[in-house]
Amino acid sequence: MLIDGHGRVVDYLRISVTQRCNFRCKYCMPNTPFSWVPKENLLSFEELFMFIKVAIDEGIKKIRITGGEPLVRKDLDKFIKMISDYAPEIDLALTTNAYFLQNYAQLLKDSGLKRINVSLDTLDPKKAQQIAQKNVLHKVLLGIDKAIEVGLKAKINTVALKNINENELISLLEFAKSKNATIRYIEYMENTHANDELVGLKRDEILNIISQKYSIKEVGKLANSPSTMYEIDDGYKFGIIDPHKHDFCDSCNRIRLSAEGLLIPCLYFEEALSIKKALKDGNINAAVEILREVLRNKPEKNKWGTIAENEISSRAFYETGG
Repeated sequence: MLIDGHGRVVDYLRISVTQRCNFRCKYCMPNTPFSWVPKENLLSFEELFMFIKVAIDEGIKKIRITGGEPLVRKDLDKFIKMISDYAPEIDLALTTNAYFLQNYAQLLKDSGLKRINVSLDTLDPKKAQQIAQKNVLHKVLLGIDKAIEVGLKAKINTVALKNINENELISLLEFAKSKNATIRYIEYMENTHANDELVGLKRDEILNIISQKYSIKEVGKLANSPSTMYEIDDGYKFGIIDPHKHDFCDSCNRIRLSAEGLLIPCLYFEEALSIKKALKDGNINAAVEILREVLRNKPEKNKWGTIAENEISSRAFYETGG
């Protein structure tokens, strides 16, 4: 069992397999050049898997593959199959922008993937192009439909932004409901890589917008979930991820591994330790020792709830997958 320095059980590993992304979303990496880390700087899937096997043996029960955009990395399906074959019971999921998903959904499902989270901030093609800085919506919607068709469970993630998609929050909820998918509205997490003109909607503002059409009751947080769940009149449930809330970190059960081998204990802070050399050397015991040190030093809380202008997170979400 993996336990951090504050007594929290860590059983969820998020693996960023690439920093590369074919979108340039305004809240993530709007000004980042279309370049990439050289392949030789990345851990191979075999090296990542060496660590994953031990992490599963130590108590990891849920693995999420992220990016950048994970589907830009070649042979991702083979990596997923390696994990699924080793631990068929593992909760194995993928976060994607869905642009390439129509082509890969069946292959990913056959390889053992169980769930997807799709970033979808608008149903308006012009707004989608404004946010992603690319004409993307048509392919994203085709990808969502294909994933559901092949039997992948789906969640929709929507970053709620003032003056951009606030008038679509209800239509996005109804879209997700029509797909038998859960939607989770995410409060914009201020970071130095984002467009500095963005202003996010907070939880109460999101609820106020949805309550203009639906009665809402709070259901509460699921175990270890970052989202608080709410229910509308007909029983449909949606979530809000509120990193600014004081108790957001209380049940944190996550640790993150980057494509370059950084073990990252907290989404807000930059602190991380590398297991790259240990894995390149085949020294899994050294990698596990570094993991335990990272867990011991895992912060108790992020600072989004008390953020000051000079304390904006420098976290690059395209390195960690959010």
